[in-house]
Amino acid sequence: MGMRKGLLILGLGFVLSGCSLADEWWGDDEAPPLPGARISIQSVDKGLQADPSISDQRIVLPQPFKNTYWTHNGGNPAHAMFHLSLGDIPRESWSDDIGEESDGDELILAQPIVVESVLFTMDSRSTVKAYDRLTGRVYWEKDLDPNDEDDGFFGGGIAYADGRIFVSTGFARVFALDVRSGDVIWSQNAPAPIRAAPTVNGGRVFIVTLDNQTLALAADDGRRLWSHIGLQSETSLLGGASPAVAGRKLIVPYSSGEIVAIDVIEGEEDWNMNLSSVKKTDPLTDLAHIKAMPVIDRDRVIAISHSGRMVAIDLKEGVRLWDTDIGGVQMPWVAGEFIYVLTNDSQIAAIRRQDGRIRWIQSLPRFMDQEDRKGLIAWQGPVLASDRLIIAGSHGEAISLSPYTGDILGYLELPDGAAMPPVVVGNSLYFLTAEAEIIAMQ
Repeated sequence: MGMRKGLLILGLGFVLSGCSLADEWWGDDEAPPLPGARISIQSVDKGLQADPSISDQRIVLPQPFKNTYWTHNGGNPAHAMFHLSLGDIPRESWSDDIGEESDGDELILAQPIVVESVLFTMDSRSTVKAYDRLTGRVYWEKDLDPNDEDDGFFGGGIAYADGRIFVSTGFARVFALDVRSGDVIWSQNAPAPIRAAPTVNGGRVFIVTLDNQTLALAADDGRRLWSHIGLQSETSLLGGASPAVAGRKLIVPYSSGEIVAIDVIEGEEDWNMNLSSVKKTDPLTDLAHIKAMPVIDRDRVIAISHSGRMVAIDLKEGVRLWDTDIGGVQMPWVAGEFIYVLTNDSQIAAIRRQDGRIRWIQSLPRFMDQEDRKGLIAWQGPVLASDRLIIAGSHGEAISLSPYTGDILGYLELPDGAAMPPVVVGNSLYFLTAEAEIIAMQ
C-alpha cells in the first residue's frame, strides 16, 4: 500500500516545490500563488442573506479537543462532535484501496469509523476492512456480500460499541462482527434494504430501512426488540440518515420528511414533526427527504430536510423552537452557540443556535464549469477542526474556511472526488474518495 503520488495538499501545511503551504492553511497573505485552476466563488448564485442585526456578534467556540474515537457516521450516537483538534501541518502518511468504488449502480455510503488506533471502512459492496490508522496496515477484511445477490444492493454503514462492529447492508441484513478478528457474531434479517449506517447505544442497535421502518435489535444477539413504521414516501434521494440517540430519546429521520422521537426502551412514539416545505417549486426540490443526520445538542434537536426546512426542536417536548427556510442533505455541525450548515445551493451558513438567525454566509462553487453551468459539484461536510471548517467536493478539491467569518483560508486537492465528509481523530484527518481510496493525513 504505497503513498499516493498525485496528492497535493493546498492550505493544509504540505511542503511542495520548496515552499511551505502551511501559510495558506493559516491564511498568510504573503504566501506564493498556488498551482492549479480555481473556480471563482464570486459568480455563485446568492441565496440566503445574513441577518444584519447580529453582524457584530462575536463567534466564540469551545476549545479544540483531541478525540480518540469516531464510532458512528457523524462521530458519535448524538452526532455532536463540537470542536475537534487537528495537527498544525498534516501530511499524507498512507493511502489504500478499500474495495469496490462508487459507480452508476452502487455508491459508497459508509463513513469510516475509528476506535482508538484502528480505522474501519466499508466499500460499496459491503466489504469491511480494519486498518492500523497510523500505518495503514490491514488487520482483517470481511466480505459480507452474499454470492447470490445481484448488483444494486449498495448502502448501509458501520458503527462500533462494546467490542463489536455493527454493519447494516443494502441487501437487508444486519451483522455484528468481532472487532479484533472480523468474525461474524450474529446476523439478522431486516424487512427492507438499508441505506444508512446503524446507531448503537445502551445495548441496542437502531436501523432505518429504505421503506421507513425503524428496528431496535439487541446488541448481544441481534433479536428484535421493537419496530416503528413511519410515513411512506413514493420518491426519495439516494442514501439515508442514521438516527441520533441521547438518553431514552431516539430521533429518527425518514425520507417522507417526518422526524420522530421514539422511546428507546419501549419503542413508543413520543413526538413527531414534518419538515416538508410549505413552498412548492418543482418535484426535485420539493422532496422532503431528511438525508442529513439530525443532531442532538444538549436540550434540543437540530434537523434539516432537503425541501427547505431547518428546525430546532425541544428534545423532551417536541416543541419547535425555531425554523428557517434552508434546505440541505449534509449534517449540521454544532459548536458552542453556533451551527454550521451546508445548503442545497452550495452555501455555508453560520446560524445562531438560540434563534436560527444567520451570522454569516459563504458561497461555494456550484459547477466545475461555472460559465456554462456544467459539472455540478456535490459538497460534503462541514467538519470543524482547529478553527477550520473543512468541506470536500465531488470534483476532487476540499476547502477550509474560517468558522468566525466564513472567509476561505485554503484549498486541498484530492486525487478524486470525496464520497463522504472527512473524519478527524487523534489530530489526524481521513478522506474517503468515490474511487474507494482512503487517505490518511497526520
